[in-house]
Amino acid sequence: MFSLPLPLLGLSLLIAIALCVHVVRTGQQMYWLWIILAFQPIGGLVYFVAIIAPAWFGGRTAQKMGQAARQALDPQREYREAAKAADDAPTVANRVRLAVAATELGKHAEAERLYADSLAGLYADDPQLLLGRANALIELDRPAEALPLLEKLGETPNAGRTPHTMLALGRVYQALGRNEQADTALRWAADHYPGFEGVARYTVFLARQGRQDEARAQLAEIDKRLAKTHSHFRKEAKRWRDFAAAAVGG
Repeated sequence: MFSLPLPLLGLSLLIAIALCVHVVRTGQQMYWLWIILAFQPIGGLVYFVAIIAPAWFGGRTAQKMGQAARQALDPQREYREAAKAADDAPTVANRVRLAVAATELGKHAEAERLYADSLAGLYADDPQLLLGRANALIELDRPAEALPLLEKLGETPNAGRTPHTMLALGRVYQALGRNEQADTALRWAADHYPGFEGVARYTVFLARQGRQDEARAQLAEIDKRLAKTHSHFRKEAKRWRDFAAAAVGG
């Protein structure tokens, strides 16, 4: 811990009081009061980044920063709120929201069930639901069940050749030992998938195929991109870099 000079301590206290008033007036979770008062001035800064900045500036970067801060403080919050919404009104939209939240927590069996229950009637061919269930099945090590869902997506040109669909398809082919098809799909995903997951998974595939020179070249490309990544997104990017490096041995 560190101590502030007396004038700055007084200013910090005034700011903390103002932030506490904001918490109460805007109906935020009451645990923010404890964070702001117990961890001055850092607690107030975290509250500003998580709650106030996204509301004031409205930009995507500010919103992502706020979401990341809230997620770090209470990783179960979105899941709880989504579960309540789905319980109050079990619409497809609410079930999908809960499935996404469950996936974020690694509850893939629950997510798969929610997607499967939603794939009915008007939503039987919904691309988001098909892809969501396929990804859940991949995580549950059931690629043979995921493949027909992805093939069904492939019948729709716009949904069948997106980075997310191609990455899922590549992972399924890899799990099923269909390596030539996996190479095609994962290479395309590596070139088009936003962020680092696509290129990281292709790097791992190359390494496991014994194509070490190609894998190292992909890892070098990851490092080049990582050096240019904004600091707010570097932690997630490094996670995928480490995933790839573990397979390459570098």
